[in-house]
Amino acid sequence: MDKPLLELENVSTGYGIIPVLHGINLSVGKGDIYALLGPNGGGKSTILKVCSRQIDPWAGSVKVAGRSIEGIAAEDLAKAGVCTIPEGKGIFPNLTVEENLIMMTHACQSLQAIQSVTFERFPQLGNKRNQLAGTLSGGEQQMLSMSRALSTNPKLLLLDELSMGLAPIIVKDLYGIVSQLAEEGIGVLVVEQFARTVLGVATRAGILINGKIISEGSPAELEDQLSDAYLGTKGNV
Repeated sequence: MDKPLLELENVSTGYGIIPVLHGINLSVGKGDIYALLGPNGGGKSTILKVCSRQIDPWAGSVKVAGRSIEGIAAEDLAKAGVCTIPEGKGIFPNLTVEENLIMMTHACQSLQAIQSVTFERFPQLGNKRNQLAGTLSGGEQQMLSMSRALSTNPKLLLLDELSMGLAPIIVKDLYGIVSQLAEEGIGVLVVEQFARTVLGVATRAGILINGKIISEGSPAELEDQLSDAYLGTKGNV
């Protein structure tokens, strides 16, 4: 049986002396889309930082493909196939689309290969290759950020608030791409505050409140709990 692409075992951590996460257990397998849901301040982004080696666990362990990532540099983790798309996108706004793609060649892919993947997935970017990335629409900037992830041939994708500031129809298209990636065998851990944007494509989900996963299961199993647990009304989900 294949080992999970990502496994957190009893992970606790925080900032300074302030605890944020308490005994987190979570796993993401090949082709999984795990949606981590919960209100702001609950620790969702902290989990992504632990998974990408931006901060260390105080206790517990984080494993990628069955191997502990303790002591592994963040850049080496990326080379091993773990790619993070941070909240607020991960692009160079003062560079053109083409120049952003050139910056991606440090991952040992040729510019031609990166362009091929990018423009096949996101053809509208091909028509704007000489445009400054900062002048693209929010959705196009997120597409460019996602193309950076795809250029590394990731095995595990960590997404932080993919939907932030974007129109619902754009979010639907982006999550359609995420679903395609999962079908190709990539594991995805995605953090979202608003459940409706991701539950349609997620295979599993967890609700994180005050640094603890209070419930975990299929999207259908969790849907009725979301409003009652922390969002207040179904209209916000």
